[in-house]
Amino acid sequence: MDKLLFFNLGGGEIFIIMAIVLLLFGAKRIPEIARGMGRGIRQFKDAANDIQEDLEKSVKDVKKQIEEEKK
Repeated sequence: MDKLLFFNLGGGEIFIIMAIVLLLFGAKRIPEIARGMGRGIRQFKDAANDIQEDLEKSVKDVKKQIEEEKK
């Protein structure tokens, strides 16, 4: 693999994109942006886990109701 695969971009293209981001936002803002993105990803994962837990709880409740009705 002589190319760094990230949406089929090579190392040169990624370097150019990073240089443009550095020029647009500056070195001081990039850590703030990264922290904000990290928080956003964390909130998304937490929300996804909450939804998954709610679905699993609902499935367990429905199974329990079905078993009670069989008796």
